Amino acid sequence: MPKSLDKNEPYSEISYGTESTKAVQFLRTCMLRQFVRFFVLNLKVMKIVIKGHS
Repeated sequence: MPKSLDKNEPYSEISYGTESTKAVQFLRTCMLRQFVRFFVLNLKVMKIVIKGHS
């Protein structure tokens, strides 16, 4: 008979994601960068909308 698996075994360490670097953490929390990226994304969307309505 095959061995039964223990369903309460915790996940292995390899299944967890890697930790972010300091640079990545900074870019994720930098409000100025997020503000600029927000407007860049909005401009791209508006360009698509304007082309669709012409």
